[in-house]
Amino acid sequence: MTDPKLTDDAEQSPPTTSTAKPTRAAVAAGIGHFVEYFDYTLYGFFAVVIGAQFFPDADPTASLLAAFAAFALAFVARPVGGLVFGHFGDRLGRRNALAVSVLMMGGASLLIGVLPPYSAIGVWAPILLVIARLLQGFSAGGENAGAVTFLAEYAPQGKRGLYCSWHQVALTAALLAGSGAATLTSAVLPADAFASWGWRVPFLLGAALALVGVYVRLRLGDTPAFRRLERSASTERVPLAAALTTYRRAVLIGLGFFVGPSVAAYVLLIYMPTYASEVAGLDRPLALLSNSIALSLLLVLVPFAGVLSDRIGRKPLLIAFNLALAAGSYPLMVLLAQGGFASVLTAQLAFAIVVAAFFGPAGAAATELFTTSVRVTGFGIGNNVATALFGGTAPLLATWLIATTGNETSPAVLLVAGGAVSLLVVWRMEETAHKPLR
Repeated sequence: MTDPKLTDDAEQSPPTTSTAKPTRAAVAAGIGHFVEYFDYTLYGFFAVVIGAQFFPDADPTASLLAAFAAFALAFVARPVGGLVFGHFGDRLGRRNALAVSVLMMGGASLLIGVLPPYSAIGVWAPILLVIARLLQGFSAGGENAGAVTFLAEYAPQGKRGLYCSWHQVALTAALLAGSGAATLTSAVLPADAFASWGWRVPFLLGAALALVGVYVRLRLGDTPAFRRLERSASTERVPLAAALTTYRRAVLIGLGFFVGPSVAAYVLLIYMPTYASEVAGLDRPLALLSNSIALSLLLVLVPFAGVLSDRIGRKPLLIAFNLALAAGSYPLMVLLAQGGFASVLTAQLAFAIVVAAFFGPAGAAATELFTTSVRVTGFGIGNNVATALFGGTAPLLATWLIATTGNETSPAVLLVAGGAVSLLVVWRMEETAHKPLR
């Protein structure tokens, strides 16, 4: 195993690249990440129609539960994908791992887009749908950690918060594009056309965009930090072993760090259109429009939060996010449950402001926990395990809670608990904003 001190000493100086190179790297990484998550999150926006097409049942709630169960199953593959792509990224380079992940995501989206429904091929329809979602989960498991690491290692010293925030800007833009695609197709197409083939169009578009993501990523060189590691022959032979031994505490911190945000992201950004239409009674086009407006606000706020974290530190914003999540989720869910476009939009805009406080500094804070030799693997373990256990299951649990309790505000329990757990972890974290990457 590589001596951590030797690795740290070899990485203290910031990358010696021109300002143009980090900017180009940020743009390219952002484009690839946008494509990856556009493909990945489309499923959540089309959960209602997918449930009816692939999990037919006399009870619409049962179909929706089955659709979200398939959504959650994709997260089983995320930790596995994170380990495989993490090993690849830490041993052989960030760039190639990222190119493979986006190509795999595009292939899975193509499969979903052309897959016949249950009425045509019977039980094979949900089986193949689950396989496609597992492939998407495997790909996403490597994408998050790889993309944030790529941005952090290209960022000039003192601007990591800003640069890493572009990862979340790209993710939010992907959510916005997915929400917009769902809004547009459901609004312009007759209901029967939308149900039979219209919902497939965004998935096919996502598959085509994946080729763009591969091309953009392969045109870049690997990060300066990784190239230095290669020149010094300091790469870990088994990054996972090093992460779980030498950097075990950082891995555990990363796991707790992502609990609240994982719940928040998938309840507030993916599940909300379904909640607004199926529970609050808002027309689906209006529910998607409200979600799109909230995502637009989040898109604008995230880079400002990243810059702010470079100036005042990561912890103040992360603590504010978790406090707001724990204390504000219930009253905002009460507002959402009232229905009506104004109430839903107001609550979603408030949630967007809260989430921005995390999205801005999160990438930089998480990458700063690890050294270059295990950064993709270490980040990936915490992020993917937390997302698999608490994020991917959140829409399913939210739907189940409402169905079993009859209480339309019951999903707030998930948000409050997640915020409380992550608050305890963040409170004990070291402030790393003004330190060089190790």
